[in-house]
Amino acid sequence: MSAQDCKVAAGFYVGDFEGEIPVTVRVLSAVQEAGQNYKPDEKSKTGLGLARHITLEDAWLLEPAIKAEMQPLPDDSDVCGLTNGTDCAARYGETIPALLAQVKALTPEQLATEIDFFGMMKLPAVSLLGMAIRHSVHHRRQWSSYLRAMGGKVPGIYGPSADEPMPA
Repeated sequence: MSAQDCKVAAGFYVGDFEGEIPVTVRVLSAVQEAGQNYKPDEKSKTGLGLARHITLEDAWLLEPAIKAEMQPLPDDSDVCGLTNGTDCAARYGETIPALLAQVKALTPEQLATEIDFFGMMKLPAVSLLGMAIRHSVHHRRQWSSYLRAMGGKVPGIYGPSADEPMPA
């Protein structure tokens, strides 16, 4: 992929991601604190753990394009300072747009910079933008499947939901 192709792809990815931010913020905001320790299986993260994962790792996947290298995984345990879905939604709503603004300012050459993904693969920085979107949508869907069991309501994502019907 040429550097110019990387810049074009980045424009598409950034626009797509910007459209997903309000949906992700709504989903992260939808849980009641009383249910945040819910987890459907012993191997699963708690609701709060999953909300932290989305909040911190979506940002973590965007940072390599800006910094030109992978950073250590963020700590999404209790020490990260995010204590509920509202905290996660607020942090997400601040962090992701700021990172996307930095991505928009990158040159084609920066977006074409090869990033070593922990020795598993090498890919142009722009590829991590697509990975970040897929990560966000995947875990947002997982989180939304927890919501009713956690005492929350499922907001509409790409249309109405049983809890947020289409307006008359």
